[in-house]
Amino acid sequence: MRRQLGLSVACAATFLIALIGMPLLNYFAPAQMATRVAGFTLSWLILGVLFFPFVWIISFIFIKRSIALEDAEVELVQRSREKI
Repeated sequence: MRRQLGLSVACAATFLIALIGMPLLNYFAPAQMATRVAGFTLSWLILGVLFFPFVWIISFIFIKRSIALEDAEVELVQRSREKI
């Protein structure tokens, strides 16, 4: 249960850092965020193109690790039942 909580907190923190980081980058580094990359400003490239794949990656990692944690818990319960 604690490992699941740790995974949830880590994924949420990663998402929040990305979410809050964009406005902070625009505020503290406006010249760098206005740099053109592939026809977009860097801020629009990050928001419009890279942000959603980043969220999908976080979701993918969360789901895979959650399934692994659940499988480990099931195995632990099955081993404890075999001892009884």
